[in-house]
Amino acid sequence: MSQAEHETETAAERLNAQVDSALAAVAIRTDDGAAELNACADRLERAARDLSVALRELALQRRDPRDEG
Repeated sequence: MSQAEHETETAAERLNAQVDSALAAVAIRTDDGAAELNACADRLERAARDLSVALRELALQRRDPRDEG
């Protein structure tokens, strides 16, 4: 597995974990629920952005196999 593939897989796993956390936050109602939901949204945005960057890097690598490694 190349470094780009590994980074993409790791980013996807992080995004899945953030989705799970967000679903848990939705199910739990607390006094600080709105702040927690906003924090979940921020973490989801970062994780999704990280995954999209990793996917683009992997796409570039696969276009030019000489960059593999």
